[in-house]
Amino acid sequence: MNDLAGGSARGDASGTSHTSEWLGRYAASLIPVFGVPQTVLSHGQGCYVVDVDGKRYLDLLAGIAVNTLGHGHPALVDAVTKQASQLVHVSNFFTSQPQVELAEALLRVAEAPAGSGVFFANSGTEAIEAAVKLSRRTGRGTIIAAEGAFHGRSTGALALTWKLAYREPFAPLLGRVVHVPFNDEAALAAAVAEIGDDLAAVILEPIQGEAGVNLSSTAYLQLARELTTAAGALLILDEIQSGMGRTGRWFAYQSRGVVPDAITLAKGLAGGVPIGALVTFGPEVTGLLSAGQHGSTFGGNPLACAAGVAVVDTIESDGLLDHAVEMGAHLADGVAALGHPVIAGVRGEGLLRAIAFTEPVAAQVMTLAREAGFIVNAVAPDALRLAPPLVIEAHELDTFVAALPGLLDVALAGDPP
Repeated sequence: MNDLAGGSARGDASGTSHTSEWLGRYAASLIPVFGVPQTVLSHGQGCYVVDVDGKRYLDLLAGIAVNTLGHGHPALVDAVTKQASQLVHVSNFFTSQPQVELAEALLRVAEAPAGSGVFFANSGTEAIEAAVKLSRRTGRGTIIAAEGAFHGRSTGALALTWKLAYREPFAPLLGRVVHVPFNDEAALAAAVAEIGDDLAAVILEPIQGEAGVNLSSTAYLQLARELTTAAGALLILDEIQSGMGRTGRWFAYQSRGVVPDAITLAKGLAGGVPIGALVTFGPEVTGLLSAGQHGSTFGGNPLACAAGVAVVDTIESDGLLDHAVEMGAHLADGVAALGHPVIAGVRGEGLLRAIAFTEPVAAQVMTLAREAGFIVNAVAPDALRLAPPLVIEAHELDTFVAALPGLLDVALAGDPP
């Protein structure tokens, strides 16, 4: 494990830690909304990253499902380098070839009908804001979201987000949002009936990533589609974390047999270059937003869109959808085979997974894993989230699986990392 995921000397010849120096400069110059960073990363290649002290880590989080192709992938590097030498930015008075090409590619892989459209933004939060504005164009004012949902940090997106610690410091938030239990068909139907003619949209994540990788059932999403259609409201699916091949399908809704009115995208869409998108389905929904009703200075800029085209092309050419299914199953089978008494199971789809524990040890295991040369995320007290690059190989996953029992044993013993 050390040879593969760590093991190099830290600091310079004098023993000085570059990490501590950089963290000191970070604390003196940035607003501390993220707390203290875990480390300071310098560079990466493939599924590995290296910190400023030279320690190497297997990246099993991919920037929280962002680095679709890993680090330094030739297709992404070439696309960004070429585009940077041509056009980095043009205002939205103009368009560019990469913007059109990426929009066409997204409509194709989303299997969107004729008359569908794409709006490009800079992040997932901005994509959600565009979706909220889209819903307001129905002339109605109430949105249903799910308990456990995470949709972003701006005031509009935050109103949809469930966690009180995120919302309460900024209350009152915009609009009327009704939260219902996730995956509860009866609760969803009751809320739709109670809201009645004021229902603008139901906004759901097919997989709740931040809540612990909780999967929606096919029946639940299909009911959401039936209820919104009958109510004349929109069904908007947040595929920001679950989209772009992460589950082994382009989008998680595609395995559940529903066609939404809109989806939101970001994270893995451009492999690490900031971008977001709202995709609308059909001319009626697309026509809800007209010229001048929304916009973005940087949204759809040529650099980000060129990166997005490279990501889509590489997922297709390298068979990464099937690879995500295969590697996700390999990971789940490997963890199950460990037979460790504290491992409750693995949930998720493709390469969006959570390893569940019977004890609240996830934070300790995350810290121990980082010391051992693995980047994972304690998404809940009793669950670790893994969302590695789609290019990860079985032997790389196996190194973490082999290390996991030892990490758990140390965490259970209460020994400091």
